Amino acid sequence: MERQGWKDEDGRMAGLEGWGRSGTAGPGARGQACRGGWEPPPGAGDAAAPAAPGRVRLPPAAWQASMDGAPPPASPAGLSAYVVVSQLLGLTLLATTGAWLGRYRGGVAWHGLLQFNVHPLCMVLGMVFLQGDALLVYRVFRHEAKRSTKALHALLHGLALVVALVGIVAVFESHRTKGIPDMYSLHSWCGMAAFVLYLLQWLLGFGFFLLPGASFSLRSRYKPQHVFFGIALFALSIAACLLGITEMLLFNIRDSYSQFVPEGVLANTLGVLLVAFGLVVGYVLTRDDWKRPPLAEELALSMDFKTLTEGESPGGGSQ
Repeated sequence: MERQGWKDEDGRMAGLEGWGRSGTAGPGARGQACRGGWEPPPGAGDAAAPAAPGRVRLPPAAWQASMDGAPPPASPAGLSAYVVVSQLLGLTLLATTGAWLGRYRGGVAWHGLLQFNVHPLCMVLGMVFLQGDALLVYRVFRHEAKRSTKALHALLHGLALVVALVGIVAVFESHRTKGIPDMYSLHSWCGMAAFVLYLLQWLLGFGFFLLPGASFSLRSRYKPQHVFFGIALFALSIAACLLGITEMLLFNIRDSYSQFVPEGVLANTLGVLLVAFGLVVGYVLTRDDWKRPPLAEELALSMDFKTLTEGESPGGGSQ
């Protein structure tokens, strides 16, 4: 007989279908109380009775894993391969950015004429690579504790914002030193919009999902917006980088760009790598069967959280 159970509000296992008070299974076992829970008679199935208020019904697989300490299931087929490809693309685009700036633009320095080069390096590192990795956290760490995964997700996004801020400060200081006007190009408009909205997205996510103030229903309503704008801002960041590459090439090699000079080919290659990285990350994020499955403990805790914040029991009644 397949076993089915519930968790108490404190996360303990509370019930087990088809098992009597003595803990032995058999065709003659009837519905019994088990640690304050309820057991349906054998063969009654899930429709016999709902889980008691304050408990969440666990599917057989989750119950079995919780009881037997079984290892978590393997990642879905293909997920690991796509994650590896994304990281190889990400590291390659960082190396390509460094090669372009080092070989053709004189390198990177915070002071002097090379300060501007800090900007493209930081934006590719922060707004593309680190942001993409932060989005992949929930796909890679599928069986880790939800709070730890959430903290890593926020930490990587926060690090991406700090790195991007350094790049923005560098370009404004470089423009001021050289007497170049600010915020007149499409690249600067899209780039600044991506950064400001990204910062707002991070602040809202931190407030809704890491701080205890938001209710269960409020979090549930905001979550789809958070997911959508996370992917949209990642795409906008890549688009801003592509505009920046084109703008930088036109400023520096306008006369020879059309002649397939090595610098132009290398910069174009960087653009292709940015698009490829975005497509691979986007594909992983939009595969429904690759989403992180909720753990049994999280199901119980989420019901407790709803009860505490909205005054409802998991069974739907008010307290």
